[in-house]
Amino acid sequence: MIKKEIEDKELNEFLQTLEEDKLRIFTMAEGRVRGALFHGTRFVNQLRAQHNLGILETYILGQASLCGALTIPMMKDMEHTAIKFEGNGPAQGYSVEASSTGFVRSFLFNEHIQLDKPLESWDLNPFLGQGTITFSRIHKDDKYPQSSTVEVNSGNIATDFATYFAQSEQINTAFNSSIQFDKQGRVIGAGAMYLQIMPKTGGTAKLGSQVDSHAEETEEDEDLLRRVENAFKACPSLGLLYSEKQVDSEDIIIGLFREFSPTITLKRDIIFDCKCNEEYYINYLRTLPKEQIEDIKKNGPDPLEIICRNCGSIYKIPVEKI
Repeated sequence: MIKKEIEDKELNEFLQTLEEDKLRIFTMAEGRVRGALFHGTRFVNQLRAQHNLGILETYILGQASLCGALTIPMMKDMEHTAIKFEGNGPAQGYSVEASSTGFVRSFLFNEHIQLDKPLESWDLNPFLGQGTITFSRIHKDDKYPQSSTVEVNSGNIATDFATYFAQSEQINTAFNSSIQFDKQGRVIGAGAMYLQIMPKTGGTAKLGSQVDSHAEETEEDEDLLRRVENAFKACPSLGLLYSEKQVDSEDIIIGLFREFSPTITLKRDIIFDCKCNEEYYINYLRTLPKEQIEDIKKNGPDPLEIICRNCGSIYKIPVEKI
């Protein structure tokens, strides 16, 4: 990827005052609940710069990419997940790819959404519309990805992700994502969180032991789910919190979920990046039919300009290189 610089001096100075971008993975309730909190203010600003997006487009792709980044802790070693939403709204959809190595790349199907009037709310249903969300996972030894698709129509990307996990994975999962803009339309705060209630066999040895009453297990699960859900709903806007400079991600986790004794198990970097490079596109161009290559050499253009759809990188390749 050709990394584009964020040219707004005032924004760069502001970003330097914020807590570093990190994803924090945590468990609580004796292992029955796992989750992650991602501070991604710089992450969203980078994807915006790469694709040169407006406010609405940044809001849509930023939230989708933040939620996509949250799937990384759910991955097994050397796993890659592609998430695609296809809708009937003017945004048309989005694609997000996340890797267990900590890299995310993404793009909107329509990066220039026409507005008939100023935005009155952040309800995305008029722009995304009704559609489907597909998760495709591939491990390093897989020949083909494993894919699953569900229908969604919420107008809220975090809710769409939760719907997918409830229907396809049958795991109680909650997502929360938020982006804060200043009066000039700059992204000054961005973050996302997810929680999952794990089966009893996935908790501690005590909780993983056999129980005699299925009804008793269900009642306990419902009570835990209710209390965790109430704590999760009490979370203020993460984008707003991260824009306030002095916020600490660990304080957010402990403050929200104190009664469940949360333990932060890992901190890791998540970066907006793409594996594209000039050599990849040169090799691709060399596979074109000989007649087409000859026509390019004769009639141009020279250099050839290729834009990576996944990250917005622009490669200008001299014809002599192919």
